[in-house]
Amino acid sequence: MANETTRTVVYIEDDPEMIDLVALILNRRNFIVKGAHGGKAGLDLVQKEPPDLILLDLMMPDVDGWDVYQQLKTNEATRSIPIIVITAKAQPIDRVLGLSIAKVDAYISKPFRPQELIECIEQVLNQ
Repeated sequence: MANETTRTVVYIEDDPEMIDLVALILNRRNFIVKGAHGGKAGLDLVQKEPPDLILLDLMMPDVDGWDVYQQLKTNEATRSIPIIVITAKAQPIDRVLGLSIAKVDAYISKPFRPQELIECIEQVLNQ
């Protein structure tokens, strides 16, 4: 249990129940999870309080997840924050687009196992 520092995660997701679920999983691991309901709210929150990591849903009604990703990566202040995409878009082509073309840090398909999420976050933060 060395180095139990608290890290902040912003989860940009339009489903409040998903945010609550992820917060439940990560709070036990010493993470502070701040939920943002939708892309616009997510962009605003990340600008105000830059987190250690961003979890990003792709399919949102107000601002598409890829648009949010592009805006974060083209902004000097938020460019270096790692982003893990969490999405129901689980087709192989979506993974290729996310990992190879957009260069997201990781890609998790819904539904996922809690351990899968934790391992993925730890791996990205320890890179």
